[in-house]
Amino acid sequence: MKRESVTIDDVKANPVVEAYIKAGNDHLGALGFTDHGLRHAGLVSTIAKTLLWKLGFSEREQELAAIAGYLHDIGNVVSRYYHAQVGAALAERILSDMGMDPDEIAIVMGAIGSHDPEEECHAVSNVSAAVILADKSDVHRSRVRNPDIHNFDVHDRVNYAATKSFLEAKNDEKVISLQLIIDTGIAPVMEYFEIFLTRMIACKRAAEFLGATFELKINDIRLL
Repeated sequence: MKRESVTIDDVKANPVVEAYIKAGNDHLGALGFTDHGLRHAGLVSTIAKTLLWKLGFSEREQELAAIAGYLHDIGNVVSRYYHAQVGAALAERILSDMGMDPDEIAIVMGAIGSHDPEEECHAVSNVSAAVILADKSDVHRSRVRNPDIHNFDVHDRVNYAATKSFLEAKNDEKVISLQLIIDTGIAPVMEYFEIFLTRMIACKRAAEFLGATFELKINDIRLL
């Protein structure tokens, strides 16, 4: 029996979702990780939905991508390790309680569970592919929480060096393009590849699942 058509606005308004995302972000902050809180959740949600819209997928798939994108890191409330799989299980309970159709819950669970770890993530649906691309494209200095630039690790340094990050989809050309502006005075482009190569491979696979080609431009130079 078909149940409620849960929306991204419903999910954002759920106090359990907000509490888990905030707590998970606090836990990662204690371990020295970059931001994985409401900012990251909201951005991934918007990018995933916009990506499927630009590529001509259905409105409901767009909405499910927004929901999966918002919830994708909720498993950090338990642990960083296996957070994708734990997050999928948590999402099942939350969305079921909200009255979402089980078939749609399954799509969201698959998208959350397959977004990480980067070296192993493979898209299992259009929603899943959109979440992978949206998540891996969020490289920006606003994610850095370490207040002391002199004590940055390589992840802090590369994120802080990224002053602009934009994921563009061109349906007519079937191209998904990640465009970054990196301040090479803070981090050389090579450092980006040293720590994010597996991300770019994941993005390439996800774009191909959507029937598109993935390209990477850094400082207006195409590198992939």
